[in-house]
Amino acid sequence: MKTPAFWFQPPGTLSKLLRPLACLYQPIGSLRSYRPVHLDVPLIVVGNVVAGGAGKTPVTLALAKYLQDKGLAVHLLAKGYGGKLAGPLRVDLEKHTALDVGDEPLLLARAAPTWIGRDRGAAALAAQQGADILISDDGLQSPRLAPTLGLLVMDGVLGIGNGQLIPAGPLREPVAKALKRVHAVVQVGGQARDFGTTPVLMADFIAQNTDWLRGTKVLAFAGIGQPEKFFATLTTAGAQLCAALPYADHRPYSEAEIRSLIRQADELGATPVTTSKDAVRIPWNLREQVRVVEGEVLWRDPAQLDGLLAPLLARIKSA
Repeated sequence: MKTPAFWFQPPGTLSKLLRPLACLYQPIGSLRSYRPVHLDVPLIVVGNVVAGGAGKTPVTLALAKYLQDKGLAVHLLAKGYGGKLAGPLRVDLEKHTALDVGDEPLLLARAAPTWIGRDRGAAALAAQQGADILISDDGLQSPRLAPTLGLLVMDGVLGIGNGQLIPAGPLREPVAKALKRVHAVVQVGGQARDFGTTPVLMADFIAQNTDWLRGTKVLAFAGIGQPEKFFATLTTAGAQLCAALPYADHRPYSEAEIRSLIRQADELGATPVTTSKDAVRIPWNLREQVRVVEGEVLWRDPAQLDGLLAPLLARIKSA
């Protein structure tokens, strides 16, 4: 589904009408009483409280690279949202498609061994074999995971929207409740916000190799949590947006649909452009006809990350 615009506006009539349903959201979720699994290796859970577009996957990839640079065997976890396979299983880039395992696991698997599973606990148990440490992309609300280190990712510009629970707003749970279970907040973009006594690590999502975009006419499309952020990135890079087409997050693309977008771009004298997350949902035979803008999370103060992870690294070294 597309993120409703009213979620990120001051609470209005629609939000107020949906509040009774929002009150039911938390009690229903709390009925789950599964026990967390016991793991033999540390687990970092990268989660959020806002539905869609906070930047969990880029933060997960940045953490994986940081730990790999320390010489650790990092394995990654994901639920496999949007895929038909329940798991637990290891993602195979030669075999699996986004229809099988979801789009985000395909991105993760390019960086490190990645497991998916509707049962996150079972996936974690499978993934720990041969790993020094696990990182879960999402799962902060999962009763099956007991993180060694919990990180709450926040969009520094959008924040928590109207501050209401789903469906009246974008929150999966109250922010105060989530802050009690995490060790730090990772804020992506914007000016540093105050989260009380919880440490805040500042980061930015930076598009890579965008020089070619300056002065280039593009037809941009994106099926991510916040497509407008991608379109803004292209504009900042100097691209001329002839068309900006938002789609629902995780939306699969048919061959006919992509051919239509390529044709529209050609008629406009533009280049079709999308995100790396969207690219894995494009049929293989058409991917080379769409330009992909990659990006990564960079830490504003790497020393702060060093300090946060130092106890975890010491624990792994002494094991």
